[in-house]
Amino acid sequence: MKVNVVTLGCAKNLVDSEKLLRQLKENGHTLLHDSEEKADAVIVNTCGFILDAKTESVDTVLSWVEAKKRGDIDMLIVMGCLSERYSASLKHEIPEVDGFFGVNHHQDVLNVLGGRYYAGLLAERVLTTPSHYAYLKVSEGCNRQCAFCAIPAIRGKQKSVPIAELVEEATFLAGSGVKELLLIAQDLTSYGTDLYDKKALPELIEKLTAVSGIEWIRLHYTYPHGFPVDEIISLMKSHPKICRYLDIPVQHVNDGILKSMRRGHGRKEIEDIIHTFRREIPSIVVRTTVITGFPGEGKDEYAELKAFIEDIKFDRMGVFTYSHEENTPAARLLKDNIPEKTKQHRMEELMSVQEKISLEKNTGKIGKIFNVLIDSREGDYFIGRTEGDSPEVDNEVLIRAEDGNLSAGQFCNVIIEEAGEFDLFGRLVD
Repeated sequence: MKVNVVTLGCAKNLVDSEKLLRQLKENGHTLLHDSEEKADAVIVNTCGFILDAKTESVDTVLSWVEAKKRGDIDMLIVMGCLSERYSASLKHEIPEVDGFFGVNHHQDVLNVLGGRYYAGLLAERVLTTPSHYAYLKVSEGCNRQCAFCAIPAIRGKQKSVPIAELVEEATFLAGSGVKELLLIAQDLTSYGTDLYDKKALPELIEKLTAVSGIEWIRLHYTYPHGFPVDEIISLMKSHPKICRYLDIPVQHVNDGILKSMRRGHGRKEIEDIIHTFRREIPSIVVRTTVITGFPGEGKDEYAELKAFIEDIKFDRMGVFTYSHEENTPAARLLKDNIPEKTKQHRMEELMSVQEKISLEKNTGKIGKIFNVLIDSREGDYFIGRTEGDSPEVDNEVLIRAEDGNLSAGQFCNVIIEEAGEFDLFGRLVD
C-alpha cells in the first residue's frame, strides 16, 4: 500500500511518526509524509494538548474524511494524543475513520493495515527532518503535576528509555548522516529516575558525546525544579559537542502563580539557574516559554512577569495563552477568569518585548564569526544555524548562495554583517 503519515504537534510526535514509518517500510509499504498525494491509506498522528492544537487536529482529520469521500484515499486512521484523550467521542462524531488509536499503539495500527510489528527495529527510524539532524526522545510521559497540563493524563507516568538503547539509536542516526541530536522529553530533567533511582541525564549526555559522527547535542525541555545545574555546566565545559544552549520553560515568575501552577519551584530557583549558567558559561543561549492569562494573573502578576522578561533578557522565548483544559487540576479547581482578549493582548505585548531583546542581542553579533550548520537552500540564500539556534523555533543565518557552494549538513564559519529580530545575515570566511 501507499501510506501517508501526517504529523501534527510537537517533535515528540514526530519521533513517533518516524518510528511508525520504519515499521511501515519493513512491511513493504510505499511511504509518504505530510503529503497531499493520493494514497491507499492516511494515518493522522494528532495533537491534543491545548485548544488550538485540538482544533487543528480535528480540522485535519475532517479534511481527510472529505478526501476519502472523494475516493482519493481508501483508509483513514487517526492516532496520537487526540485519540488517546477523546477516542469515544471521536468514534461517535467521525464514523468515517477506520480506526482510532492512542499513543504508543503502533502494533495496533499495523494490524489494521494487515502488517506486523518488528520489535527489533526499535532503534531505527525513517527521518522526516533534514538528514543531518534528528530528535532523540529519551523518555515518554511525565510525573509532574503542573496544574495547566494534560500530558500526564494523555501520556501517563514517565518511562525512560535505557541509556544503552538511546546510544544504539544515536549510533544508528549517526550512521544515517545525523550530526546534531536534539534531546527531547516531556521532562528532560527527570530522565532516568524511574530506571536508575537517580537523575541520569548527565550520564546519558556523556555517553552520547562518545558516539562517532555526532557533532552537536542540544538540550530541550529541562524542567527548572531539581535541574542538575553543576553537572550539566561541567559537561558543557568539558565536551565541545554539547551545545551552549539551554531550553528551560519557566512558565511564570510570580511566586503565587507558580504555586497555583504547581510547578514546585519559585522565582529564585529560576533566577539562580540562569545566573549560574551565564556566570559559568558566558556564551550560553537560554530559551524559555511562558504562559500568560493563568487564573489569578492580575495586573500586578502580569507586570512582574513582563518586568522579569525585560530584566533577564532571554535569548529566545515563546509565549502561550492559558488554555483551560478539562481533567487538569486548574480546570477542576480554578475559574478561567482572564478574558481571551486580555490573554491575547498580554501575549502580543510580551512577544513585542522579546522582539526588541532579540534585535538587541542579534545586533551585538555583527562583526563576529560563528560556526554555522547549513540546513537548506532557499532561493538566493543558504539557511543555517549557530549552536545557539534550534531548528524551526530559533534564529536562522542567511548566507548568499553566490558566496560558495554549500550543502545541507555542512559546517562553515560565517561573519555576521546584518541583523534583524530573528534573522542574521552573513558571509563565508576561511
